[in-house]
Amino acid sequence: MVPTGTARPRSRPLVVAAHGATPAASRPALLGQLRRRIFGISSAEASFARRGFRPTSPATQQRLEQVGYVFLAGYHAALEEPAPTRLAMRLASIEAEWQGFAFEGAAMALTLMDAFTPWGADRLQRFLAGPGHAHRYMVHVGAGWALARLRRPVAPTLQRLNPVLAWLVVDGYGFHEGYFGWQRYLGGQARLPLGGYAAHVFDQGLGRSLWFVAGADGAVVAEMVQSLPAPRRADLWSGIGLACTYAGGADPASMAALRVLAGPYVAPLAQGAAFAATARLHAGNTAKHTDLACRVLTGLNVVEATRLTEASLLGLPNDWPGHGYETWRQRIQAYFGQARGGHGV
Repeated sequence: MVPTGTARPRSRPLVVAAHGATPAASRPALLGQLRRRIFGISSAEASFARRGFRPTSPATQQRLEQVGYVFLAGYHAALEEPAPTRLAMRLASIEAEWQGFAFEGAAMALTLMDAFTPWGADRLQRFLAGPGHAHRYMVHVGAGWALARLRRPVAPTLQRLNPVLAWLVVDGYGFHEGYFGWQRYLGGQARLPLGGYAAHVFDQGLGRSLWFVAGADGAVVAEMVQSLPAPRRADLWSGIGLACTYAGGADPASMAALRVLAGPYVAPLAQGAAFAATARLHAGNTAKHTDLACRVLTGLNVVEATRLTEASLLGLPNDWPGHGYETWRQRIQAYFGQARGGHGV
């Protein structure tokens, strides 16, 4: 069940979001208000204090908390107005650098509504086919949040989506589990809820969440990864590279140190960074920290990393449940593994 609540964190969001009051003429319809009352999530859930994340510098904490606040802005906007065009207009009011997180949150809400109204369960797909397409990476990830929250099997949702990008739903599932239950996963008490190949993509999402849990501290996040079994570490480092590059929170020296800390997993780290660069470039919301992290972690700029990512998609298996996603990741990692022996990373 989705938690409800109305409490607000003491720190306020820095960008335009759905937290503020709206003019009477644009207040959500009664049905939207009802959905928010039932499924709404308190913005306090995104605070470091509530999550028990490692204390960090005020600026880094504010940035990482802001990711959660904007995610929830998009989530609540979709609950209130799920029609694709009108929803996209609301999300467009958010500063471009942060929009991807709002689209991710909106996708979670659309997936939840699809789950509870099977007579018209195509909101997510209509959004993906329309204004959500540019943010397709983040939309897939957001759908995974909903499946994790509902404890629903992932296969039915994955089978309705692009056979390659659908695996990002599982990444979102893993991020959700780490964000809300990192103590259990790091303590070894929780068994992975997904088996088979899905466990690898789950760990990529879990790795992304560790970036937040560790307060973007490379040494702390490396220690967390080291505490988990060796076969899982490559996938975890892939997620860390993705989070560092997409969400930010590290300065250039910390990024360089993170590459050293990754050790033998520098290629998965770079692959995650390339994914993040591609997601932002496709959405038209590249940020200064993204280009910087991409250069440090991959040796490429955002455009070059995106070209590599897109070229690696060519000729992939396009069936379900094919191995296209893993082949895609391995092609990119192989490139960075070769580059490490000569130049670049």
